[in-house]
Amino acid sequence: MLTKIARLFIIKTRPEAFLVIFALANGAIQRGQVYLTQYPGFGGKLLFIACTGSVFMAGGKILDCLKFEAKARIAAMPLGAD
Repeated sequence: MLTKIARLFIIKTRPEAFLVIFALANGAIQRGQVYLTQYPGFGGKLLFIACTGSVFMAGGKILDCLKFEAKARIAAMPLGAD
């Protein structure tokens, strides 16, 4: 039963990855808006940029990992098992 629940938290396809990245971006924008109101001026803008920049880094890493896992799956297939 735990394995079925754990499978829900594994990103397997690119559309799933884009949905996760979209959710991360929404949260980062909301957090950045809070920073803009709490820290008006240059400091708030820097924190806002840091929030959104982290989504770019995390999104790139998620997409790279999907490519790596796909290549590893292909390499692990036995010969002639197309």
